[in-house]
Amino acid sequence: MKTMTLAIPSKGRLMEQAAEVLARAGFTIDRSGAARGYRGILQSIEGVEVAFLSAGEIAQNLRDGKIDMGITGADLLAEKAGTGDQLVSFLAPLDFGHANVIAAVPECWLDVASMADLDEVSESFYSSHGRRLRVATKYLNLTRQFFAEKGVTGYRIVESSGATEGAPAAGTAEIIVDITTTGATLAANHLKILDDGILLRSTAVLAATQSASTDSRATEIAETLKNMQGFQPPPI
Repeated sequence: MKTMTLAIPSKGRLMEQAAEVLARAGFTIDRSGAARGYRGILQSIEGVEVAFLSAGEIAQNLRDGKIDMGITGADLLAEKAGTGDQLVSFLAPLDFGHANVIAAVPECWLDVASMADLDEVSESFYSSHGRRLRVATKYLNLTRQFFAEKGVTGYRIVESSGATEGAPAAGTAEIIVDITTTGATLAANHLKILDDGILLRSTAVLAATQSASTDSRATEIAETLKNMQGFQPPPI
């Protein structure tokens, strides 16, 4: 039997929550080597190794077929693999890691409450400044897709690798697309979410490559998690 690799986040609260939900489902992780080693074995199910990677690496490695299964954020999975990608299969939602990917603008933009308003402002902005509105984000694919769906074209993306919410105050962008849980950081930076500016309601998910998704080990893990949590998967 070919060994399968299940990846979970390598550090922080996401790692703790992923390990906890697996343990509650009866799949305890036996970590190899030192306590902070990056490999392990999934107990109670034969032939499943565990790899500890960053959440972003898990999404990308699933897309590239370098791992068989992974627990990561739906936001990262949608960004890396795409909503219509046939290479990655959604298996089960997990009841942690809840957050929204949103589009936000400065609070002082009183006439901008929706994406349609943003489209109108983009035209006047270009006339006044000779350039397009800048959108700071690490979600390049989700942003392009969402803005296209809303008919907004007068913008350009500024890729963000740090504190995206600070971009408008720093003068490096006018708009942001970012992930938020409570909205407190947005408020602290005097930003407001557009009324129709939720790109994705995210949570942690169990996903697998298309080829691994029908393996009995993957389906056993997925079904156990779904039955334990008792709710249906949200759309991605």
